[in-house]
Amino acid sequence: MQQSRSAVSRVALTALVCLATAAGHLVGAGPAVAEPVSAFYVPPAQLPEAPGAIVKTQPMTILATPPTATGWPTQAQHVMYTSRLQDGSPVAVSGTYIEPTNPWQGPGARPTVVIGPGTSGQGDRCAMSVAFSTGVSVTADPALGLSANQELPSSAVWSALGARVLITDYIGLGTPGIHTYANRFESGHAILDGARAANALGGVGPETPLVLWGYSQGGGATAAAAELAPEYAPELNLKGTWAGGPVADLGEILKQIDGALIGGAIGFAVNGMLARYPELQRAVDRVTSPEGRAMLATLSDSCVADLIVYHPFLRTNSLTVDGRSLTEHLADIPEAAPILAELRLGSRTPTTPVFITSGRNDDTVPYGQARRLAEDWCGQGAAVTFRTNELPPILPGFTIPNHFGPEIIDGFGPDNAVTYLLDRLADKPVTGCSFD
Repeated sequence: MQQSRSAVSRVALTALVCLATAAGHLVGAGPAVAEPVSAFYVPPAQLPEAPGAIVKTQPMTILATPPTATGWPTQAQHVMYTSRLQDGSPVAVSGTYIEPTNPWQGPGARPTVVIGPGTSGQGDRCAMSVAFSTGVSVTADPALGLSANQELPSSAVWSALGARVLITDYIGLGTPGIHTYANRFESGHAILDGARAANALGGVGPETPLVLWGYSQGGGATAAAAELAPEYAPELNLKGTWAGGPVADLGEILKQIDGALIGGAIGFAVNGMLARYPELQRAVDRVTSPEGRAMLATLSDSCVADLIVYHPFLRTNSLTVDGRSLTEHLADIPEAAPILAELRLGSRTPTTPVFITSGRNDDTVPYGQARRLAEDWCGQGAAVTFRTNELPPILPGFTIPNHFGPEIIDGFGPDNAVTYLLDRLADKPVTGCSFD
């Protein structure tokens, strides 16, 4: 196990070098404008019936793994696979698959790792796979926009360790339809069906060890997958999950980010709810102004970087007819309460260990709702390790230091999420709950 931990330290450092090198490459070359979302993202009229079935693939050159003797970048596959909407309807999901080229350096058999990306946006051009080839994509139509590959470090670490890796785009990102941001059913389905797809591409069966990795929106997605797995994908050999800074309770998060740097992400959540709960539409229309409805439409085609550049510190009282915030209205709208309750994580019980981390001073994804998730699961008998990150507040409301700082520390720092998951792959027992 000591050898595995040493390997983690080496590849974590390599991942950071990889990220810096990619950034340097991009700056040196100038911001090349990416092609629009390609025909690859258009699914065929008929989808395979089974969830997790491969619809199509094509080669993808990526800057998401460390340099090797054969050079850098390396080859991956752009993949489309089947999943299920909230109501059980079939849907196509895209993603990125990285087949390992070096031996597995951890314990046991080579695992499959499925990564749930953090918030990238709601427009199709924000799909993580769009930015995977170069590390960042820049678009000029309808306006200048940017989307970055936030999962370069995590995919580089696991790929360097020799795992097979799939990074999902989630439902409705790249592919047709609205991206249902933080919908626990659809994000959990996309993760678990991504595992099925990765195993198929790797030529291995469901007995293959599986771990899930995610932070922020990704942490909510992997948490959703962990609690849905016993019912939705019982055949998968899930060993453990990292749910870092998980988006577990949308109601709490919307209140937290209103007026913050990425306050426009409230639009992602509202748009996603309207798509699956049309009974909410009339109530939202009643309280939003014409300008507010136009802003929601704009946000439905925006990436996170666009929020920061064009709509920083958005306050939703600018979107309503009476100057009250949209989050206040949602608290009063009778139709909203049952929707937010249904989308909140914690009502089902994971049967495999989960590592939840959260920053006490996280100004974007509140600490309290992450801890409540851990407490809910513990009360149901799940094996949960909860760790508090005590990084002090830095520029509250600016998201980057207080939200992403804990991600770097808990994901790649000492005694990190990688080592936790390696322990699970080694079948090191963990029972009950612990809170640090």
